[in-house]
Order: sequence, then C-alpha cells, then structure tokens
Amino acid sequence: MLAPTLTNTSTNPTTSAAAAAPTTQANALSSDFETFLKMLTAQARYQDPLEPLDSSQYAAQLAQFSMVEQQVQSNDLLTALATQLGSGNMAQMAGWIGMEARTTAPVAFDGSPLTFYPNPAAASDEVQLVVYNANGAEVQRNNLPVSAEPVLWAGVSDDGSPFPAGTYRFEVESRANGELLVTDPAESYARVTEARMQDGQTLLILQGGVPVLSSDVGALREPG
Repeated sequence: MLAPTLTNTSTNPTTSAAAAAPTTQANALSSDFETFLKMLTAQARYQDPLEPLDSSQYAAQLAQFSMVEQQVQSNDLLTALATQLGSGNMAQMAGWIGMEARTTAPVAFDGSPLTFYPNPAAASDEVQLVVYNANGAEVQRNNLPVSAEPVLWAGVSDDGSPFPAGTYRFEVESRANGELLVTDPAESYARVTEARMQDGQTLLILQGGVPVLSSDVGALREPG
C-alpha cells in the first residue's frame, strides 16, 4: 500500500512567483508611468494654441492613472495574501491525513461492508437506499427504516452474488404515500490519503482515489 502523501503542487514555484510578482508589477508600472508622462508632455507641446486643453483635463488623466496604479498594487497584495493563507491551510490539512472523513462523496468498495448515515425526511413513510455504479447505472435498491440510525450495506446483490470492487454512489430516497419527497446523497466515512492545493482550494483524496473538497467534509474521526 502506498504511503499517504501531502501534496502542494505550488510550493516553491508559486512562492517564488508570488515573491517576484510585486517587483515585476512595480517595474511595469514605473515604465508605464514614464510612457504616460511622455504622452502627456507631447499632448501639451502639440496642442492647438487657439484651443488649449483645460488644466483640469491633465489632472483628471493623472488621477485616472493613479487609480489604476493603486488597483494593480492592491491586486498584488491580495494575491500574496491568498498564497500565504493557502500554505497555512495546507499545513492544517496535513493533520487530516490518515483520519476518516464523513462526506457524501462516492465510496470505494473493496468487498468489505460499508456503513451509511441516512437522514430521511421527517414526513416520509418509506425510505430506500439507492446504489449506483461508477458509470451512473442503478444497481440496487434497499428498503431502510424511517430513521437516521446508521445502516450497513453488505455489497451483495439481490441474487446473493457480491458486487465487484469499485466506486459506488449512494442516495437516500424519502417517500410519503408513494410520492417522492426528496433525494439526498448518503453520508459515509472514508480514510483521507492525500491533501493537495487546487485552484486555491484544499482538495482531499479519499481511499480509492475519490476527490472531495475539504469544505464538504462534515465530520472527522480516528480510524476504527
């Protein structure tokens, strides 16, 4: 079994880029400002002496350039701050590796029974656990008690043969008087094997390679 890993796909390159970004932007702004002043000087030099430009127009152009300059600098500061926060979040997520996370993500089935935590609608009189394979095809329906108590899925088909190993998705359907009230994804626990940064968010990889955002984790527990 491969050891759990903590991956930060943007450690050194991103940090270096973030550090260099303000300098690069500052140089670009300095160059742009010099170009702006040259254009402003040329505009004043070659203006029509019979219809000279109002001095307020120069002031407005300078103010507009200053606003753009400040906006670019603000964006650089926000980018650097987001990078620092992302690194801190990764350090926190390192403690999640090896823990079991409770999510509604698909579950990797290896032949061992799986435990689910349904939350049926209070008004329902019929509840079913619906099982879908990795291709999205429904493979089984099991009747459940109208209760939020944990339920065990043995991974055995109606004819008694075991389901093949793979990734399965589980939903809980709540009905009343034969009418469907609501369909909710079933919650279950799976071990966290990896954490990585992706698009500014922390992505957790669960056992079996199932990805889930850290914000979608409802609970954590020690492996049991």
